[in-house]
Amino acid sequence: MTRPRTPEADRIHADFDEVWGTPPGWRALTVVNHTTIGLRFMLTGIAFFLVGGLFAMLVRAQLALPGLDVLTPELYNQAFTMHGTVMMFLFAVPIMEGLAVYLLPKMLGARDLVYPRLSAFGYWCYLFGGLILMSSVVLGVAPDTGWFMYTPLSSVPHSPGPNPDFWLIGITFAEISAVSAGVELVVAILRTRAPGMSLDRMPLYAWYILVMAMMIVVGFPPLILGSILLELERAADFAFFDVARGGDPVLWQHLFWLFGHPEVYIIFLPAAGIVSTLLPVFAQRPLVAYTPVVLAVLATGFISFALWVHHMFTVGIPQLAQAFFSAASMLVAVPTGVQVFAWLATLWLGRPLWKVPMLWLAGFLFVFVAGGLTGVMLALVPFNWQVHDTQFVVAHLHYVLVGGMFFPLVAGVYYWLPHFSGRMPSARLGRYGFWLVFVGFNLTFLVMHWTGLLGMPRRVYTYEEGLGWDLPNLVSSIGSFVMAIGVATVLIDIALHFRFGRRATANPWHADTLEWATSLPPGPYNFASLPQIDSRHPLWERDGLADEIAHGRHGLPGIAHGRRETWGVEPLSGRVREIIHLPGNTLLPFVVAVLLAVVCIGLLAKIYLLAVAFALAATAGVLRWSWENGAHPCAAPDATTPPDHPPLHSRTRDGPGLWGMNLTLLANGALYLSLLFSWFYLWTVAPAWQIPASGAARGGGLLLASTVLLTVASFALRQIVLRLARGIGAGAVGGFVAITALGLASAGLLGYALLDPRLAPTATAHDALVVFILGYSLFHCALAALATALQVGRLRAGYVGAGMPYELLVVARLWYYAAAVGWSSYAALVLFPAAWGAA
Repeated sequence: MTRPRTPEADRIHADFDEVWGTPPGWRALTVVNHTTIGLRFMLTGIAFFLVGGLFAMLVRAQLALPGLDVLTPELYNQAFTMHGTVMMFLFAVPIMEGLAVYLLPKMLGARDLVYPRLSAFGYWCYLFGGLILMSSVVLGVAPDTGWFMYTPLSSVPHSPGPNPDFWLIGITFAEISAVSAGVELVVAILRTRAPGMSLDRMPLYAWYILVMAMMIVVGFPPLILGSILLELERAADFAFFDVARGGDPVLWQHLFWLFGHPEVYIIFLPAAGIVSTLLPVFAQRPLVAYTPVVLAVLATGFISFALWVHHMFTVGIPQLAQAFFSAASMLVAVPTGVQVFAWLATLWLGRPLWKVPMLWLAGFLFVFVAGGLTGVMLALVPFNWQVHDTQFVVAHLHYVLVGGMFFPLVAGVYYWLPHFSGRMPSARLGRYGFWLVFVGFNLTFLVMHWTGLLGMPRRVYTYEEGLGWDLPNLVSSIGSFVMAIGVATVLIDIALHFRFGRRATANPWHADTLEWATSLPPGPYNFASLPQIDSRHPLWERDGLADEIAHGRHGLPGIAHGRRETWGVEPLSGRVREIIHLPGNTLLPFVVAVLLAVVCIGLLAKIYLLAVAFALAATAGVLRWSWENGAHPCAAPDATTPPDHPPLHSRTRDGPGLWGMNLTLLANGALYLSLLFSWFYLWTVAPAWQIPASGAARGGGLLLASTVLLTVASFALRQIVLRLARGIGAGAVGGFVAITALGLASAGLLGYALLDPRLAPTATAHDALVVFILGYSLFHCALAALATALQVGRLRAGYVGAGMPYELLVVARLWYYAAAVGWSSYAALVLFPAAWGAA
């Protein structure tokens, strides 16, 4: 059972429950607490995992013997497409993000993440995006062109039905969740740690999640852009990937794999973080080489973005590029090897306890190292040419992803089960589940390497006898069903333990990290007081810390003000510099997500008026959400703080909102740079690229005029913000009205440019990209103007003003970004082509 509490501690926790408690009934839709949201992510991910596994069983049943007709060719294509899509987009990344959302505040000594409403919004987008994709199965129009959606197979001439549209719209909607969680996690790790927890004292799991989240922020936007471009080509006949009109289908592969290969490490890194967290506990000693492991994690994140062409060695890229990407693909094995040797050294120097989580960690080490070795083989261009698009690649992918992600995930689930239920798992049933999965997995995919070397292609519906593929396919199919039985055993074990598991004692694994200083299961606020941390292993080095926290003997023990709050710290040192106050439960994230889901349904049904109407309604919902922010009474019901405490973050100039805006614009910038990459790629590579005599000149002049207005508005906004920071509020309202007018005028110029009849986006890829870039700039002009107009209202209401310019600093970032986009777009569309022509 959990540690007993005194009457004093019970009174403190009762007071916290009044402010942080989870409401019953339908009001559960309003919950924004990270513990609940993290659990929802994980439970939904498990549901999607079961669906994806069902598709895999259908594929293996079809391939068990030659000439079977378990599935028709059409259903087989849908099954392998949905298996890959669900596992990659709706299971692997979301469940790892969900675990991080649940754990990180507890590990870092915080009460919640910095943007609770954003966490809730991300979950609803994930759920609704996944349901939109799943509805295609019910309607009989599931995507059938592969989880990679390669053009031209996914273009209208080859896939005229709505099948690819469900993938493009549903997955893009779900990816909003991934990017929002990435922003949330980065800011939370850097800004909401326990006092004294400097970066070099941070749990290794937090380092892994920090790198993963940054990779999501930078790596997901290229695929989002590609999905938008392909949907525009399918719905409006824009010419992005059509060779005859100056496009190139290989552009899709570049955009997809700019996301796709980093995603392998986005999935692997949080799993490796679980390994680095659990191994010291079961080895009963700190992890060997903390600093080298951190550097290896950072190096993995950087190098992973130099590998995307690793998947494109057979499309005809130049040999020099092949050599570069081959070397980069082998180089990434070095930081991974550093981590593996650190884990092995920790086990060698420790006294391992072979509990159920440790079994899964051992299985991970065996399977992942094998997958890494075949990855180095595939990095060699000549070998890659021989086995590309064979079952060998399928085997490698599963050894890396299942071995590198699923085994550590199950180890982590068993390890943290007392957190979820307050009970311990069954050792006997857990061991049966492990061995069934381990044996079944290796039967399935180890043999598949052999099948691939014998020449069996990927994604074939059936095969003839006598090719040598019969026996290995039968073994793989039998192994897959053994593995499925093992997964069912694990799930049954987890389900039964909630009722029959023995009660967990406090810190049952004798762990070192702060999440075990909470009650089991933890309350919605995690800690009744926030501790000072002075080591990497606080629970190993400070006996009684958990009881001190529960009795309110550390920071922020009071709740009479009615605020949800946590410390805001310096990113490097962990020194406290503000109190971050957090919003409470609200229905707004759910409502906005529902409205956006209807927008997606309208686009799928091609009812564009419905999509526009609900997009406007969603915009209104976001504005309402933004209004209850900062100094608004709903966000800070009591603005007073004790004299010896730092100020509330809404009364500073560097709160978490500014960090969140910077990260959001970084993601936006990654999408925009991918757009510029598309422009220059087609310009230099597409065989039928052409620069029409019409269209660019007038659009370029209006773009220049619009950018000049944006620059003037940005400069004026900066001056007003500086005056407000000095306490001079005179003329601020009038200045912001004028700045809003400049933004609207800038958007109007771009709208007029888009009306130019000489622009023909359906005729040439050149004009299609010009229209898209102009539309992108227009959107950001309008967004900056709308945000500034909202600030006019907040200035009048007194939520922003002299001495409180915090929100205006956030809005200013939008103007700077819009101006930067305008100047770089003008250079790309006008200056570079003119200089090229002159040369």
